Amino acid sequence: MVFKTEQLIEELKQYVNSHIKFVQSLNELSEDDLQRKKDMKSWSVVECLEHLNMYAVFYNEEIQKQLQNSRYHKSEIFRPGYLGNKFAVDMLPKKGMKTMNTFKSKNPIYSRLNTKEVIANFLKNQKKLLELLEEAKQKDLTKIKTAITLPLLKLRLGDTLRFVIHHNERHIVQAQKVLKN
Repeated sequence: MVFKTEQLIEELKQYVNSHIKFVQSLNELSEDDLQRKKDMKSWSVVECLEHLNMYAVFYNEEIQKQLQNSRYHKSEIFRPGYLGNKFAVDMLPKKGMKTMNTFKSKNPIYSRLNTKEVIANFLKNQKKLLELLEEAKQKDLTKIKTAITLPLLKLRLGDTLRFVIHHNERHIVQAQKVLKN
């Protein structure tokens, strides 16, 4: 499988822009709607967003560092790695998808969260991700490697971007389902 770099980046930017639009719309909802949970073990909309904020702190910094330090310039194509592609594809929401356990350090359940602050941080993180995607257009997404939250593993930058944005999509869909219930 091979992706055209420009096309991949544009597709990922569409996801990020739709996430931003959805989260901006949350400002119209009540605090109760955003903090409501289906049950004690599930996440509220705000907890879904805070989980994504926790990951954004790590990934935005790591991606920026690797982009800045890279000597690999633009490549027209991106070739995903086996593991990175699997992670990215598995993260996309699907019908009948199973819940995944998250690291305890990235689990916001039972946290006292300030809704406005969580939303503002999410929007700031996603705008930064859009900047990083724009910068990534001028780099080789196959040769640049990034650390991930699993120690000792590194993925190709293109796989990391796909994984992060698909992970965001998964939890945005989860937040949308919480609002529908």
